[in-house]
Amino acid sequence: MAYKLKDMFDADTEEQRELQFGRAANDPLTEAFPRKRVVHAGVRGEVVPPAEAQETWLRIMNTPAKKGEVQAAYIHIPFCKTKCLYCGFFQNAAHQSAEDDYVEALIEEIEASADAPRLKGGLIHAVFIGGGTPTSLSAENAARVLSTLRRVLPLANDYELTLEGRIHDLVPEKIEAWLANGVNRISLGVQSFDTKVRQSQGRIESREEVLERLKLLKSYEQCSVVLDLIFGLPGQSMEVWQQDLDDLIASGIDGADFYQLNVFEGSDLNKRIAEGKLDPAATTKEQAKMYAFAHDYMKKRGWRQLSMCHWASSNRERSLYNALAKKGVPMFPFGSSAGGFLEGYAVMLHRVLQPYAMLVASNQKPIMGLVKQSEIQPFSNCAVSMLEQGWMEISRLTAMDERLEDLRWLYELWAERGLVAFNGVQYELTVAGKFWEVNIAQTTVECIQYLLTGENEMSVESIAAQDKKHGEAKEKMHGVGMNGVPSIEMMQRMQKMAKGGMPSLKVLKEFAKEVGIQGMPTMEDMRRLQKMMEERKIEEK
Repeated sequence: MAYKLKDMFDADTEEQRELQFGRAANDPLTEAFPRKRVVHAGVRGEVVPPAEAQETWLRIMNTPAKKGEVQAAYIHIPFCKTKCLYCGFFQNAAHQSAEDDYVEALIEEIEASADAPRLKGGLIHAVFIGGGTPTSLSAENAARVLSTLRRVLPLANDYELTLEGRIHDLVPEKIEAWLANGVNRISLGVQSFDTKVRQSQGRIESREEVLERLKLLKSYEQCSVVLDLIFGLPGQSMEVWQQDLDDLIASGIDGADFYQLNVFEGSDLNKRIAEGKLDPAATTKEQAKMYAFAHDYMKKRGWRQLSMCHWASSNRERSLYNALAKKGVPMFPFGSSAGGFLEGYAVMLHRVLQPYAMLVASNQKPIMGLVKQSEIQPFSNCAVSMLEQGWMEISRLTAMDERLEDLRWLYELWAERGLVAFNGVQYELTVAGKFWEVNIAQTTVECIQYLLTGENEMSVESIAAQDKKHGEAKEKMHGVGMNGVPSIEMMQRMQKMAKGGMPSLKVLKEFAKEVGIQGMPTMEDMRRLQKMMEERKIEEK
């Protein structure tokens, strides 16, 4: 049988082939691919001109909800008390007056959607309040936001409401406000229990304080408690990682996420390492061994793997929001920097607080970018969702389009290389396949795009700076659309535009031309630009 994907494979350069399809290796866990090439698998869409964004959003929200559709909502709280070295999400330092003003605007934004047919006619099954650090809100402000959500959102009877936060905020006054107002899942960024590792990254509490505060939260027995751990942090040896897992089990919590550390070029963490102020972070190969160790450790102790990074110890933990997000279900966004998906569009709300609040006050959705999703988005959602659960059932994709039968060639190739194993129905990811799942998912999406459209567009992001030698030239940003780096002047103009000072469409086009984007910049490009502006501390002229 002739496979079209074989033509795609043969047309790639050797470097492209290894990045996209991987390589035969004695140890697939550490060597199946040269490196991780994206943070999240996906496909690009087409930016809606800013002048059309509000009208498009109104049309979406006036579209009646589909009966029986599973939906979610994301709410963003853009404040943190401190900035952790590894974090790329820090936006605003927390202080009471800014928090009070923001909560007023957020509540106004939520209430403005109360009567929209698209929202009130359906059900919301999962709500995630992320950040930033949502638990940094005062007990009073947290109660106000939560009560507004419960009053306005049409919550399903079995809804999951997750509040994300930090150990530092686990005090009785706050905990009781959260639980009294509907929070039934609390996700905490512990990252490591080790005192030295934690404090080197800007975390506050010692190991003993972390365990004591977790004990306090668990004593209420009213919600699922989930912890995030990062593997590969500077100073986090395999022995420290094992102790982290021992402490995790001993804490008695309901679920855990294990995230691989990504060190980004220009980040505070990368600078500290380069200056010799911190030990080097673990390389991708070392992280692969840490992932495999944790996988074996958790399996032996009866924990269930819900996704590539998430584990559950009890039936109380569902990780529903995360599963729904991977499936691409309708997602209503609220709050500065929130993102969502509705009716074939992806939306990102304003990152800067001033234009966010001004747009809300003028009764507009505070949209920073609106993207019409690709025609292959449903195929991408289906594939990514299956792989996130640890398997690929190609018949589910061929039921959508029989041309995707060609994917069997790809998965047989990966079976030969030890990344998947066929059980007669599904290709199950091996431990090596689970570690490299994001590469497998991105290549699967790209192959789907090739089979359905004839386009071979390979995404490569500049991540895993810990694998580079000091002084090595930075990679170009490409794949998601950004093939060059904008000048300081262009970044200043883009920053001014974000604050409402320039005609946005014109500047977007100029920016796209300067950095080599074909067409308009995507939302991912915009996020990347914002990160560059923050890292370089660009000042307006």
